[in-house]
Amino acid sequence: MTDAPPAGAPTADEDGPRDFVKYSFLHLRSEWRGRPAPERAEGKRRFVEVVEHPPAGVTVRTYALTGLKANVELLVWSIGPALGPIQELHARLLGTPLGPYLEMPYSYLGMARRSEYVGDHAHGGEGSETRRRPLGLPYLFVYPFAKKREWYGLPFEERRRIMGEHFRVGHKYPAIRIHTGYSFGLDDMEFILAFEANQPSEFLDLVSELRPSEASRYTSLETPIFTCVRAPPDRMLDLAEGLP
Repeated sequence: MTDAPPAGAPTADEDGPRDFVKYSFLHLRSEWRGRPAPERAEGKRRFVEVVEHPPAGVTVRTYALTGLKANVELLVWSIGPALGPIQELHARLLGTPLGPYLEMPYSYLGMARRSEYVGDHAHGGEGSETRRRPLGLPYLFVYPFAKKREWYGLPFEERRRIMGEHFRVGHKYPAIRIHTGYSFGLDDMEFILAFEANQPSEFLDLVSELRPSEASRYTSLETPIFTCVRAPPDRMLDLAEGLP
C-alpha cells in the first residue's frame, strides 16, 4: 500500500515508541437529566471511577464542551500503546449507568510519531518522548486535518522547505503544545491535531498567522474544530447536566 520512504525521511525505527491517540466526543442525552437524583449520582460516580482508574498503560484526560459546540458536551482523550486497552476503557464507560444515555457524534483515532519534516527542529515537545503526553493546560483545540493530493506529489525536500515556514511561526508561540496524530489507514482523516494552550487568544493568533502560509494552500479539510476546556470528570459531567 505504501512506497519506500523518501530520501531523508525517518524510518519507523527512528520514531521510537508510538502511542495510539483517541479523541471521543460525547453527547449526554437530555433524558438523563430527568432521571432521579440518586440514579444520576451513582451513574456519575461509576463513570468517574472508570476514568480515574483506566486499564494499565492508558492515559486519560477529560474536557468540557458544554455550550461551546452543538451536540457535544464531553471529551475523553485516551492515549496508550495498544488498541485493546483503549477499547476496554470505552467498553467500561458504556457499561456504567450513564452509558445508555451517551452518544458519540465525533470520534478520531490516530498514532503518534515524529514528523518527517522536523529534522533537528523541536517545538512544544515535538520530537521528544513527552510530546505524546498532555501537559494539562487549561484549553485544548482539536480538529481533523487532510492535505490535498498535490501535496504528496511534491518532492520531499520541497515539502520540508514549505513546512519550515510553519515551524518558524510555531516558534513564536512556545507556550502552545502540539499533539499530532497520524490517521493514514486507521481512520477517515489523515491527521488529528490537538493544541494545548493557556489562553484561546494564543491559539487564535497562531492560526491567523499560519493562514497566509504556503503550506495552507495544500489544505483540503480542517473541520470540525473543537474548543475544549480542561475539567476533571466530575466537573465535566456536572456541566453537561446543567449544574453550575
